[in-house]
Amino acid sequence: MSGKKGKEIPVFFAADDNYCPFLAVALQSLTDHTSEENRYCIRILHTHISQENKEELYQYEKRNVSIIFDNVSCYIEKIEDKLYTRDYYSRTTYFRLFIPALYPQYDKVLYFDSDIVILEDIARLYQMDMGNSLIAAAPDDVIQRNEAFRAYAEKVVGVADYHGYFNAGVLLMNLRELRSFRLEEKFLYSLERIYFPVAQDQDYLNRLCKGRVKMVGRIWNRMPIPDPAIQTEDVKLIHFNLAFKPWHFDNILYEDFFWRYARRTRYFDKILKIREEYTEAERYRDNQTHEKLIRLAEREADCVGDDREYRKAVMLPEAVSIG
Repeated sequence: MSGKKGKEIPVFFAADDNYCPFLAVALQSLTDHTSEENRYCIRILHTHISQENKEELYQYEKRNVSIIFDNVSCYIEKIEDKLYTRDYYSRTTYFRLFIPALYPQYDKVLYFDSDIVILEDIARLYQMDMGNSLIAAAPDDVIQRNEAFRAYAEKVVGVADYHGYFNAGVLLMNLRELRSFRLEEKFLYSLERIYFPVAQDQDYLNRLCKGRVKMVGRIWNRMPIPDPAIQTEDVKLIHFNLAFKPWHFDNILYEDFFWRYARRTRYFDKILKIREEYTEAERYRDNQTHEKLIRLAEREADCVGDDREYRKAVMLPEAVSIG
């Protein structure tokens, strides 16, 4: 149960039964880096998580860490037929968009995908001054490194510069400003009229929030893509996004961090079994999915006019260093 002293830090995840083993790894790493000076309220959004999995995840509660499972089925079922996904994604990926409306008691929260490992006290990210920004997030490394994705971000999603396209797996959300901005209303309106096949909810967030995003250093959302500019000892949070899953593939960058925490969870044997039973056909499919996604981004960008040459140059703010 949570303690009484210190500032409360609300932390949101979204998960289902299939992802509970990896959520446990994230929680193990998160709770290992909490400070006694703060209280951490972890809320797990879901439409169904078994009681067995809940009991396993409750093990991460301690004096200053509480865990609450919030079933959002009644809220989501009204619009779930409109929430489209691709490949291995589930509708839980959209849940972050409804946090401002569902939790009026909070002015600011952290949201994390479940495929992460945390190497620093998340209070350091939470305590960032956001001003009137809607979102604080790190640039998306996958977008930055591929010309097709860069063009897609600028031409289709509509960000002024692909460097400002952020990854939505690690978010500091200014709920007070997002409510004033009417994020949910604008998202549902856009959902009826605009189709983003590449990154779904992430594309909507980038389109809706552009111009009011505070960029943070990539050390707070480090993806397993080699980059000599980032030293391992500086990394605060690792995000095993897309097909960069140590529980599916060998030789994933930073995989040692994942297994370090996985071994300490009650799901370790289950994660090993998932790894052992993942077939070569499934690995081939995952690799092909990335190539298909590139071609999809190329096709989408090719079907949109290109006025980037004539846009007024805008200097993007330098990424905030929280070191």
